[in-house]
Amino acid sequence: MPSIDLTGKAAVVTGSGRGLGLAYAHALAAHGASVVVNDVDEAVAEAAVKSILEAGGKAVAEVVPVGTTEAADRLVARAVEEFGRLDVLVTNAGILRDKVLWKMTDEDFDAVITTHLKGTFTCARAAAVRMREQGEGGSLILVGSPAGQRGNFGQTNYAAAKAGIAAMTRTWSMELGRANITVNAIVPVAATAMTETIPAFAPYIEAMRGGEPLPDFLRKGEGFGTPEDCAALVPFLASEAARGVTGQCIGIGGDKVALWSHPQEIRAAYADGGWTPGALADAWLTSVGAELQSVGIPAPKFPEA
Repeated sequence: MPSIDLTGKAAVVTGSGRGLGLAYAHALAAHGASVVVNDVDEAVAEAAVKSILEAGGKAVAEVVPVGTTEAADRLVARAVEEFGRLDVLVTNAGILRDKVLWKMTDEDFDAVITTHLKGTFTCARAAAVRMREQGEGGSLILVGSPAGQRGNFGQTNYAAAKAGIAAMTRTWSMELGRANITVNAIVPVAATAMTETIPAFAPYIEAMRGGEPLPDFLRKGEGFGTPEDCAALVPFLASEAARGVTGQCIGIGGDKVALWSHPQEIRAAYADGGWTPGALADAWLTSVGAELQSVGIPAPKFPEA
């Protein structure tokens, strides 16, 4: 088993004051990386830093909402000022403004796109500039979601942002390959404040917080566990052990890790001279439309009572 040693490396983890982001920051620090913790709440950020320091790691806080170029530049500059370099960026920061299409406002849409999609873009751009200047490679670890892979009811803004992040992962892996900078997206599934709102999961999460383990049908069947279960993927992708891994969307949760497929054509038909609407209607059910793709995150499969 290769050693995952990040000693001497510096990382920025956006939205790392609590939840998944905090788990990522702790995992990086536990493997030797120095971490810039980011949150919009100063008290939360400082508490996160304190927890990392008490565990023997190195960390500082930078309190700023991601989205703007100025915020991204501040985060990169803080890593360089404190630790002399930047090797790893994890773009975890995010918010939710869930509503169905006909009720979603411009503000609901723009706020989520700004934090998730533009925040990923601005932070990745600033990090890429610094990493290319250093000339020693690096790792961009973007945070996706099953909603971005398959869509999710009531999450137009969030699903669109996460789908965009998957597309940027593939694009940037090509653009940054010559600079030895890997770019991957992780697709985590964990017990968080967001998933706690799903009624089917709520009693299991409550029991887990009371000290009971999550059952196997969740940890294995649904790939659902704690934020810490998802964190192992981050230091792995930041390490030399994953230097050949780039452009991938990788799911993790509970006891499960999985590679998501890239969109590709699955069925084709041809008509000499091109297609007419009538010809498409005639051929649809026996050609490309014979087996349409499903949408949405599959409902969890719970044991029968």
